[in-house]
Amino acid sequence: MVNSDKCCPWPPAGLSHNAQRLARALCAEGPSTRLRLGELTGFSRPTITAGLGELKKRRLIETETDSSGQGQTIGRPARLIRLSRRAGLAVGIEIGRRHIQVVLTDLGHQLIDRIPAEADAYRHPPTADADPDEVLDKTAEMVRTLLARNNCQLGEITAIGLGIPVPITRDGQIGAPTLAPRWANVEPAEALAKRLDNVPVLIDNNANLGALGEYTFGEFHRNRPAGRSYEMIYVKLAAGIGAGIIHDGQLHRGASGTAGELGHITLDPKDPTKCLCGNQGCLELYAGEEVLLGKARIAWPDLSDTLELVDRAKAGDHFCISVIQDVGDYVGLALGILVNLTGPDLILIGGELSDAGDILLGPIRQKIDRTAMPAAARAAAISTAPLKKWSSAWGAAALALTTTAAETAAPS
Repeated sequence: MVNSDKCCPWPPAGLSHNAQRLARALCAEGPSTRLRLGELTGFSRPTITAGLGELKKRRLIETETDSSGQGQTIGRPARLIRLSRRAGLAVGIEIGRRHIQVVLTDLGHQLIDRIPAEADAYRHPPTADADPDEVLDKTAEMVRTLLARNNCQLGEITAIGLGIPVPITRDGQIGAPTLAPRWANVEPAEALAKRLDNVPVLIDNNANLGALGEYTFGEFHRNRPAGRSYEMIYVKLAAGIGAGIIHDGQLHRGASGTAGELGHITLDPKDPTKCLCGNQGCLELYAGEEVLLGKARIAWPDLSDTLELVDRAKAGDHFCISVIQDVGDYVGLALGILVNLTGPDLILIGGELSDAGDILLGPIRQKIDRTAMPAAARAAAISTAPLKKWSSAWGAAALALTTTAAETAAPS
């Protein structure tokens, strides 16, 4: 992360310690009831009332009715309190192999705008395989465009989250240079921050951020099991194969920060074929996009990309269906290992291939049932990711929000 005096100071100067604690809780949690704020902070009702009064006087919060009904009290609907746009902004960015996506939110978890348009989200050059300077220049341009069309300034942003499709270490370095050789000597977060007036930039792997996005903003999080931790695996099936793991309510990054590299689980150690990561027999060698499209082009030589393959399969093409089902078998085999190890409540499948729906999910489910312990397999629901193609960009925004909310983000 790059620190700067040019970003929005957080929490805003002049607030009492209690008001700052409430603001941080609202930034991390999103819209909350007074009861929930008490659980998060340990404050008494009078302390919460005083702190919220301070925030309201500064126009840093606003209220809305809880339409979900979950926080409703007898006789009247609960009122949700959220940070207002005046409190600050956060940006989430995903740089993918074929697209760049940018999400702009306020600190109350409210979407302000995003680019590009949904129809163009997976065909937006330049790509993560292109020249890093070109990619980062384009990314900075997109952020400035999004801010300008919403009458926002860079100085209102507290933090920017950035996702890229390679492993990232805990200190923000490229964890596997062979997977993105042109980026091997680049520090993406620092390089992007320099292009955006040194607003703080936080970086993580796209699949990790997909998990964080679904956990923070997805519909399954709102319906998580009550009274216990929420365990989830998010799988991104796109140009590469990756996974993000939510354990005990937190993103599990591992000792090095590179946990969740599902695509590099070894399925056949005797296979002499070398993977780009340097190992042999990796899942990506059997179910990665290059192999997937290579098989599909036996029948359809002019097939352009995974999206066209999915469209043909959904239209009933038996060969394309069989190609996707083969991928589901391999992915399900690798996931059976993770299910045995982590015992998730939920497995979400995201990325371009997830548009195939049950054509893909059916084989994954069957293979998990055959390879995971029965109790663990039964407990793991499986679905496509509700946020669809935007999971990782939303996760990048969530990374910016949680960093802003952290006690270490600014002194009290």
